[in-house]
Amino acid sequence: MTLEPSLALPPLTQHYARLLPADPERGPRLRAPEGALHSFVDPAPVANPAFLALNRPLGEALGLSPAQLDGDELLACLAGNGAWPGATPFAMAYGGHQFGTWAGQLGDGRAINLGDLQDHEGRWQSLQLKGAGPTPYSRGADGRAVLRSSLREYVCSEAMAALGVPTTRGLSLVQTGDPVLRDRFYNGDVRPEPGAIVCRVAESFIRFGHFELLAARQDRATLETLLSYVEDRHFPGLTGQGKDRHLAFYEAVCQRTADLAAQWSTLGFVHGVLNTDNLSILGLTIDYGPYGWLDRYTPEWTPNTSDHGGRYRYAQQAAIAQWNLAQLGNALYLLLEDAAPLQSILNGFEARFRDQWRGLFAHKLGLSRFEPRDEGLVTDLLRLMEEAGTDFTLCFRHLAEVPAREAFLEGEAAREALTAPLSRAFYANAPLEGARQESWQAWLLRYGARLHADPADPSTRRARMNAQNPALIPRNYLTQQVLDALEQGDRAPLDQLLTALSRPYAPAPEDAPLLGPRPAWAETHPGCTALSCSS
Repeated sequence: MTLEPSLALPPLTQHYARLLPADPERGPRLRAPEGALHSFVDPAPVANPAFLALNRPLGEALGLSPAQLDGDELLACLAGNGAWPGATPFAMAYGGHQFGTWAGQLGDGRAINLGDLQDHEGRWQSLQLKGAGPTPYSRGADGRAVLRSSLREYVCSEAMAALGVPTTRGLSLVQTGDPVLRDRFYNGDVRPEPGAIVCRVAESFIRFGHFELLAARQDRATLETLLSYVEDRHFPGLTGQGKDRHLAFYEAVCQRTADLAAQWSTLGFVHGVLNTDNLSILGLTIDYGPYGWLDRYTPEWTPNTSDHGGRYRYAQQAAIAQWNLAQLGNALYLLLEDAAPLQSILNGFEARFRDQWRGLFAHKLGLSRFEPRDEGLVTDLLRLMEEAGTDFTLCFRHLAEVPAREAFLEGEAAREALTAPLSRAFYANAPLEGARQESWQAWLLRYGARLHADPADPSTRRARMNAQNPALIPRNYLTQQVLDALEQGDRAPLDQLLTALSRPYAPAPEDAPLLGPRPAWAETHPGCTALSCSS
């Protein structure tokens, strides 16, 4: 007789909360504890929790059995209504620069950390409930999150993982049954919206802002404690001792951040709130607020309606990441007291970013490697895309279908064959025809000549491109359609979208309705293009 596995959840282990200094006071009272990196605070219970999404593969990777995933105890713990064995719930303290201005203490205003589970690869992963109630760092807010922001975070974090981009993950999306009041458009129209909680999973949720807050307070002792913890736990391969080790840490963070920015750029992702408190020390995509994916290729586009100056626009993402790294370097200066080596490391960011960007773009174009002559090829392609407002994702995806051999044939039929696959990447108000078609044909002739000089055969080229250029991304309008369906009690579109996003490079036939460009109706529909910071 085989016994059923215990429904009791595996106990959480504490690393951050056990090894780093804690605020002696407990509870959600607003405060600014000195010499502390977290405050213990319990999630606030909710009225009627229910799973909208449960990431079973991730749960199993964290050691949860099928019976535990189906059990009532897991739902209660992920809604804040139950106590996970071994949990010591806490909110982190950190600061940050927001839109380029020092904002002082910020902290986990609506996120509560539970503890760590070891995954199947032996890595410790932290579980965090976002939207679980007030904390000492809620800054007068309610600590809750609405369904639209929670859904967008869950959907995009899982899409990022499937795309191969470092990211926090989503274990669950729980509908709370409690309304949350929000002024969605910042126009004074406060309305109740459905509440929801996301359980986020990452090796660490430490941000640049953790270091900044301690440096701003001139708290050398706690800063040294934090830095030693991060180096020992999350960067075990660092060499050297003392200041040399700290510099190696800073270089590793700069490199990871450059690599992340290059991946964002080549996939057309725009992080709309790229503040220093929203940059992970591990180079993960974190805090999915007003994000967006390029539909029409518009380098000056920002998905954040609050970003009036376009600080976080697509074309500026890498530069802002480097600026944020400079603020991290300023914080580390308190311990190192030597700006020159920090500046030297920071100066290497751009070269690292460009190297990564070129390598990724080589594969986007199906090339074996990126050569100096390819700079002009890519620059001219992006210029043509901007002039026509070509769909970023679809253009590169369908570029793999261009028959390269036709580039060396003459005649009208051959020229039409060159551009035919790309016609699906153009919007109705700027179609691929006339003078525009001639410009694209001229570029494709150059591209064909470049492919002819590349050692890869056509099938290798197509496979390389389709492995780098997704057919599907989590466009804002797709998520909005899911939200609209959920309001009518229909969960099928959510399940459909999550399944399709799990295979972005190899879509199934049933994914076809999700693969096209943003429809015309979504150009001005709320939630389908830019979004506010309201959550």
